[in-house]
Amino acid sequence: MAYARAEALTRLGQRLFFDPALSASGKLACATCHDPKVGFGPPNALAVQAGGKDLQQLGLRAVPSLKYLQTVPQFSEHYFESDDEGDASIDNGPTGGLTWDGRVDRHRDQAAVPLLSPFEMANATPGDVVKRLREREYTEAFEAIFGAAVLADDSKAFAALGEALAVYQEDSRTFYPYSSKYDAYLAGRARLTPQEARGLALFEDPNKGNCASCHRSRVGNDGTPPQFTDYGLIALGLPRNPVIAANADSAFFDLGLCGPLRSDLADRAEYCGLFRTPSLRNVALRRTFFHNGLVHDLRRAVAFYVERDTEPEKWYPRNADGTVRKFDDLPRPYQTNVNQNPPLGPRPDNRPVLTAAEIDDIVAFLGTLTDGFPQNP
Repeated sequence: MAYARAEALTRLGQRLFFDPALSASGKLACATCHDPKVGFGPPNALAVQAGGKDLQQLGLRAVPSLKYLQTVPQFSEHYFESDDEGDASIDNGPTGGLTWDGRVDRHRDQAAVPLLSPFEMANATPGDVVKRLREREYTEAFEAIFGAAVLADDSKAFAALGEALAVYQEDSRTFYPYSSKYDAYLAGRARLTPQEARGLALFEDPNKGNCASCHRSRVGNDGTPPQFTDYGLIALGLPRNPVIAANADSAFFDLGLCGPLRSDLADRAEYCGLFRTPSLRNVALRRTFFHNGLVHDLRRAVAFYVERDTEPEKWYPRNADGTVRKFDDLPRPYQTNVNQNPPLGPRPDNRPVLTAAEIDDIVAFLGTLTDGFPQNP
């Protein structure tokens, strides 16, 4: 009985996910921005997507992937790792939560964000969503699961809609199949090419890429496949992206954990500029990288970590006196929050920690994280 209900909820959630009629414009579905063909991430190379009632309102952040979110822990300001992953006495600081700033913990709550966002699906209230829902051809399926009276109560109907979307996004076959070449490699069913193997070694080497310090690549002691994220929130000090319309106002700053889309931590200066570390699974399918969509090429995204502090002139604007204006998307009081762990941070000889060939090797390895690798090659 429970299995049959879950299957029915999954089918209903899928219909809701692909239905543009639930938006104020009638043209924007969840799947419009979270395209299954590209790992449920953005379907194009735009830094941010357009939405709103007229599809002319630009968002503030790049669209994240919705895959591999099933193990994201609830947001905590003080996250202590379990004994089987590391020293439980170490406070890893702000960790977890969904969205770029971790402001919601459950899929059903995350589903409400785009439905009600003025620059996404642009419904003014949950009641507006339910009004549109009542006009859809699948209301009978909705009532069969939640009861004949559910659509008469806006609050209950909106909660039910969130549940259906959540169950769909928790479908393992679709959202966390663990079907990449790297998964096959870990299972002994595939071999990495020499370049991919070099890339993996560089990815994990704390003195080289050190990528695995945040994007964990090893199987857990309990056999859990690697998620390629530690779920943490950090400040990368990215350059300001002029493509984002809100950035035309020099007084505007997207500070992530301390606002403007999240408000409960607005007074925590030490959190300003922090954004969630995404999983790198299916990253090679993306054409937009980082929370502000600044970069549109995976190799260049890797290069940012290598060049940010050794060759900042490649990334940041110059002041009138010719000096480089680093971290120009963060007010000066918050620039001390910017992460300095290797490969970031200054180098004694100012020499990048990775060569151009080594960057290419890491990019080749990242290509092995794409789902859909043949199961019987």
